[in-house]
Amino acid sequence: MAKPTHNYDESKIQTLSALEHIRKRTGMYIGRVGDGTQYDDGIYVLLKEVVDNAVDEFIMGYGKRVEIAIEGTQVRVRDYGRGIPLGKVVECVSRINTGAKYNDDVFQFSVGLNGVGTKAVNALSSSFLVQSHRDGQSAGARFERGELLKTLSGKCPGVPNGTLIEFEPDPDIFGKSTYLGDLVQRRLRLYACLHAGLVLVFNGTEIVSENGLTDLVLEEVGEEAVYGPLHHRSPTLEIAFTHTQRFNETFFSFVNGQFTSDGGTHLSAFREGFLKGINEFAKAKFDGDDVRESMVGAIAIRLKDPVFESQTKNKLGNTEIRSDLVAQIRDVVVDLLHRNPDAAEILVRKIQETQDLRKELQTVKKLARERSKSVSIRVPQLKDCKNHLDPKRKRGLDSMLFITEGQSAAGSITSCRSVTTQAVFTLRGKPLNVAELDRAVMYTNEELYNLMRALNIEESLDGLRFQKVIMATDADVDGLHIRNLLLTFFLRFFDPLVLAGHLYILETPLFRVRNKKETRYCYSEAERDAAISGLRGAEVTRFKGLGEISPGEFKNFIGPQMRLTPVQVAHEKEHKIPAILRFYMGRNTPERRQFIMEHLRVAAED
Repeated sequence: MAKPTHNYDESKIQTLSALEHIRKRTGMYIGRVGDGTQYDDGIYVLLKEVVDNAVDEFIMGYGKRVEIAIEGTQVRVRDYGRGIPLGKVVECVSRINTGAKYNDDVFQFSVGLNGVGTKAVNALSSSFLVQSHRDGQSAGARFERGELLKTLSGKCPGVPNGTLIEFEPDPDIFGKSTYLGDLVQRRLRLYACLHAGLVLVFNGTEIVSENGLTDLVLEEVGEEAVYGPLHHRSPTLEIAFTHTQRFNETFFSFVNGQFTSDGGTHLSAFREGFLKGINEFAKAKFDGDDVRESMVGAIAIRLKDPVFESQTKNKLGNTEIRSDLVAQIRDVVVDLLHRNPDAAEILVRKIQETQDLRKELQTVKKLARERSKSVSIRVPQLKDCKNHLDPKRKRGLDSMLFITEGQSAAGSITSCRSVTTQAVFTLRGKPLNVAELDRAVMYTNEELYNLMRALNIEESLDGLRFQKVIMATDADVDGLHIRNLLLTFFLRFFDPLVLAGHLYILETPLFRVRNKKETRYCYSEAERDAAISGLRGAEVTRFKGLGEISPGEFKNFIGPQMRLTPVQVAHEKEHKIPAILRFYMGRNTPERRQFIMEHLRVAAED
């Protein structure tokens, strides 16, 4: 092994200041950096850290109103709590491990525990202002990338107590980032549902919840709830839940107002306690999967000394609270069911139906597996690749499966693909419309069953073999119909695959414009017209289907310059997926026809 050219000596050892460490190791403090297009991107974590402090004031009984204003990347947060003690304003926003969150007399159920949050915001902002108002006096400071520029002090008669913080994420860290209003509103809506009575004002619009987690569950399920959400709230525990007609379970979990997106001890305790409560009430031995299928639930706990797995606080690790919390939730669930007999009857009947269907499905699964073994050990429609997705081992992150229709199109892709990372699944015509069918169809329909096997998602998304699942259909009416049928299949039975960002649409050119010197591929009529204008004496070819594109040409469209459009569902629309599928792909033909005719008239008038 060749020796390194540098010398490893004392000069290579560095000691970073807290400010330098935050800026150099940003991910340790705020997780992913991102550009603002994803909910967990860093600029939203900066906002969260500031709003957390304002909400902590509300939790302690001070300040029922928090005002948030965002213009571009300029953020302003004003709370009406007690205000930071004037003599400690600079230290509280710039010195690590400084703050009142260590004092239980001041903050009993705080999210911020490590004295880092606002300091990280300061260090990672190109400009940062803090100003505290207390009893007619004020103190504050201006910073630039964590460095103190100026201190402020003076009198402010008549100004309400509280703290003002303004900041702008540093483009040197975050690049060209943008706050998206719907993602900000989602965060603030969670705060509101967790703290009934708290008024959050975002760019002039009030966000408030009167019913706590019940509001959150109702917003998630829309009109799908099979019974009105059952709700319990005490000083340290709040839960709400209902069931729908979906196939998946959905849970939200919170600790001291912090959304723990990865769950943790409290969520596992909720799941177990809920199961025990149902079985005790029904005097049954239901399986957990049957009890939780189609369930939408939320749990929020308040804990004096929460232990999170990282600074971003996505997962709770306090294992010592689990057994007591399981017992508490079991008792709460039993009590709720006794107090709400109509809802309890519907819930138990729903579980029994799910149990019966699961038993029937096991028989169907067994027959399907026996059938597939008798045909072939391998999936007959799959041309596999060598690398497969394994996130735990960081392997196969570039793997992809193209789903295409017909031997001609499949042949073009297969002949020019990368056998290492690109697999091809060939549909034998239009897939079945599953908008109003149950899961048994995945086992009785050979094509859908083979697609599910190829992806390895029968049991859960954990087994997914490809990072990207790509719908590669013709750019004509039939191709768009096939694409919609595939979308319906994934959204109906495997929506976690879509919501996790694994589903894509392959964009292929509609036209080829070429003369003797140059060839241009065009993805729209506008591009075609521009190419014709730029190439004299050009020949124009319209690609009617993928099979008309030669393998030599197709290689350009599935290589490094491949155009993929991700299939995305806005968070606030997730609960509407079943209703949307029923309307656009279901049997309500007269309603859909009327909708189309009305919108055709509007388009014609425009």
